[in-house]
Amino acid sequence: MRPRVSVQDTALRNGNFSLQINPVRSEDAGLYEAQVAYGTEVQSCQVELGVITVTLSPASPVVENEPLLLSCNSSHRASLVETRWFHNGRPVPTSGTFCSLHGALYILRPAMSDAGSWRCQLRYSDNEIISATYNLQILGFDGPTNPVVYAAAGSAAD
Repeated sequence: MRPRVSVQDTALRNGNFSLQINPVRSEDAGLYEAQVAYGTEVQSCQVELGVITVTLSPASPVVENEPLLLSCNSSHRASLVETRWFHNGRPVPTSGTFCSLHGALYILRPAMSDAGSWRCQLRYSDNEIISATYNLQILGFDGPTNPVVYAAAGSAAD
């Protein structure tokens, strides 16, 4: 996993045996075990790392009015009960241009207003709730709805 993992040597002296993984990948999910030997004493602990991913299809860049699919997947073993989506912190209604289906959100005609932070929240049968965020960028025209722009002769026009 090198060079994505590190252990802080200075923290080891204080009893901190943390493992840092950056960036985390889907394949990093699983059980991790740390063993520390000091003299004749051996201490160990186990930590399970769960990973959640949000993917975009088709891949970036997203063009205004072209359909897209945001998918949310987790390594959690229980069965998925509910998926909720939030855009810029507000719940997304799954009607009209948004359709949610088993961990995915289909946006039929993305608009410039759909750019921003999208968070999926997965709830499982064991009541575990897991969420992840995706920053969606959309290419499009964010100008006046009327395509006619007037400018005075001799001035600049944008």
